[in-house]
Amino acid sequence: MGDLQVWLVRTLGSAETIPSFMNSAWGWPIVESVHFIGVSLLVGTIGVFDLRLIGLARGISIAALHKLIPWGIAGYAINATTGAMFLVTAPDQYVFNPAFHLKLLFMAVAGFNALTFYLVAYRDATAPGASEQAPRSAKIVAAVSLCMWVGVIICGRMITFYRPGPCGPEGPGFLADCFP
Repeated sequence: MGDLQVWLVRTLGSAETIPSFMNSAWGWPIVESVHFIGVSLLVGTIGVFDLRLIGLARGISIAALHKLIPWGIAGYAINATTGAMFLVTAPDQYVFNPAFHLKLLFMAVAGFNALTFYLVAYRDATAPGASEQAPRSAKIVAAVSLCMWVGVIICGRMITFYRPGPCGPEGPGFLADCFP
């Protein structure tokens, strides 16, 4: 794994355009602000939808609330773009960082979980005349979704607090949580 990570850092670090913008006086603050707007759109819409599936705000139809999901997808697209800009600018601070690894894992589980919702529970939850209460499968998917997005946010914040340094005499671990 360490060799792959070293290759990723070298490959991503060879980019020139994005890091020159990001390292300008306003580059990083602007992109970070846009990233937080994306998080707000994503978690704001997906989180509210998940809470509705769990049983809150039963006066609002699930189908009506589902119409907000494109805003969450837009937030995800914003975050994927700005997150890639962070990664290309400082690949060594992300590729070796266990908090970043966990963030990607939680994002992958959240994506698989969303696919599960659409394959298993979407029709029953949003059908015309559907019950105010979502099916049990939708509630489980919603609970997992909320947990995953909270994990993504926590790990995203931990990235800035946990910065891997040079490896000690023991060398890098399996995930290379230090600079080899």
